[in-house]
Amino acid sequence: MQNKFYVTTPIYYVNDQPHVGHAYTTVLADVLARYHRLLGVPTFFLTGSDEHGQKVAKAAAAAGLTPQEQADRTVVRFQQLWKKLGITHDDFIRTTEDRHKLIVQKILADLFQRDEIYRAEYDGWYCVPCERFFTEKDLVNGNCPDCSRPVEKIKEANYFFRMGKYQQWLIDYIQTHPKFIQPDFRRNETLGFLRKPLADLCISRPKSRLNWGIELPFDADYVCYVWFDALVNYISAVGYLADDAAFQKWWPCSVHLIGKDILTTHTVYWPTMLQAMGAPQPESVFAHGWWLTGGSKMSKTAGNVVNPMEMAERFGVDAFRYFLIAEMVMGQDASFTEDSFVRRYNSDLANDLGNLLNRLTNMTGRYFEGKLPAPAEDARAGAEEKELWDAVQLAVTTMERSINEMRLQEGLGAVIVAVKAINRYLELKQPWTLAKQADKLPLATTLFTAAESLRVCAGLLYPVMPEKMTVVLRSLGQTRTTPQLDELRAWGVLKPGAPVKEFGPLFPRVEKEAVSDQPAAVSQKKPAAAAAVPGVVELLDYDYFAKLELRTAKIMNAEKIAGADKLLKLEVLVGEERRQIVAGIALYYTPEQVLGKTVVIVANLKPAKIRGVESQGMLLAASKGEKLVLVTLDGELSSGAKVK
Repeated sequence: MQNKFYVTTPIYYVNDQPHVGHAYTTVLADVLARYHRLLGVPTFFLTGSDEHGQKVAKAAAAAGLTPQEQADRTVVRFQQLWKKLGITHDDFIRTTEDRHKLIVQKILADLFQRDEIYRAEYDGWYCVPCERFFTEKDLVNGNCPDCSRPVEKIKEANYFFRMGKYQQWLIDYIQTHPKFIQPDFRRNETLGFLRKPLADLCISRPKSRLNWGIELPFDADYVCYVWFDALVNYISAVGYLADDAAFQKWWPCSVHLIGKDILTTHTVYWPTMLQAMGAPQPESVFAHGWWLTGGSKMSKTAGNVVNPMEMAERFGVDAFRYFLIAEMVMGQDASFTEDSFVRRYNSDLANDLGNLLNRLTNMTGRYFEGKLPAPAEDARAGAEEKELWDAVQLAVTTMERSINEMRLQEGLGAVIVAVKAINRYLELKQPWTLAKQADKLPLATTLFTAAESLRVCAGLLYPVMPEKMTVVLRSLGQTRTTPQLDELRAWGVLKPGAPVKEFGPLFPRVEKEAVSDQPAAVSQKKPAAAAAVPGVVELLDYDYFAKLELRTAKIMNAEKIAGADKLLKLEVLVGEERRQIVAGIALYYTPEQVLGKTVVIVANLKPAKIRGVESQGMLLAASKGEKLVLVTLDGELSSGAKVK
């Protein structure tokens, strides 16, 4: 077992608002941190903001602000987003904080005193967006080799870090530490970069050109190069040269999570800096791919960025987190489209996971008065039960391996396979048929086995979707909703007799296109014939009428829709299925008045969006003048019955 886990994200520039690339790296770090906490490993998760350098200064000038004002205003966007996305970082470091600036200056002073930093004239090319110098031979078609944008010719005196002298050491280190750079092909990229002579690194900018940065302790006319400053955050945050006990506890870092575009800075600049300082190397640097739209990398320049705050608002935080981790093969590029999001959401979350919870809680409520039934003593002796439990335990094993191998998407895939296995188990056992038998033990065993299997799946998904999995565990009668590793391999954690609760749809289906924005309760549109000839109703063929599927439905929850005086959002139970219906009845019924009513709905209407809320059917009601009454039943009848 690991003695600690220290994970970092890059610190993000405060020149603009965060996009989905920032969100992915940070959610990924959060999921890894949560999984290691689940494993009982002491964990430290660091993120933060990179607030110095030319890009921030330019953004500030464009906004009519000082660089510090620019940083203070923009950093809030990142902090608010991390709060919205449920990010559980242990520290958020800003490079404008004294605790960081002091350490950077101590490192610079030490390296300068030991002749690891020297002054020299520089004559070459400079890329403003990348904030890097390049030689003539580095350029590609006269442009920056990294971002392909124009470069500027600069001649000036600067300070340089003797990075070149560590070239052979770095090659040897990478070759003898295969886990240092991941995935493997990224290691090969860095080794390819190191085939060329490694130049020394310019680590200063004259204040005459850029005065926004950390002042060099040995020359007040210069500030520190932003990358030399920024990389130090990984050690300044955990006590380097300030708190030896904290530094010894957490360093070396377990994994630096980065985007592939900053591979060179993290696998060439950073390790040579640490070697010069005499500090240990990080255990690994993992470079993930880019999120693409239409085959192109997301960028503000291209205007194709996805706003993570907007996605989280539209589809829910946990669904957004799940998509990010499940959709991208770690290390590879991935495509982000709304179509792909909706497909995965509806397939994995609404159909498989959400529907499973709904079926279990509904049948437990119907057959066992809402209390988890006690299974047979040899519940796992049955072939179907053993097969299901084996499938669930395979998901546990796969998830543990995927965490260690940085293949989280494979772990999530195994859990969804297990969820599908629970659904198949219920179809095979048919508890609705077992309920007709006098002996209720087979029914109890079936529902308990399915619930216990779902509990394990919810525990595995908890680090990715903590809010929704808390709902699942509470629904199954768990009072302690933070899972523990040993319980994921244990049978019988759920307690018979525990109340099984219904909390509404876990993941309501998403329909990409709105079919209508009119209330789905009472149609105000009259047939054309009736409008033309008062008192005459248009006659329909029976075949046309037979296309309508009318079903009984029980109203489980009701609430008003903000900003819509006439609309109620209803959660109805149709047999074993929960649906959401928007009904234009708020002028006639309060939410409290409709709770528990068994009504009649048109069950086979296409879903519609009404005031941005999905409606999955239409209530039947009778109206005359100013009065409207819901169509209800004359007598008791269970929900889901067909109306003939």
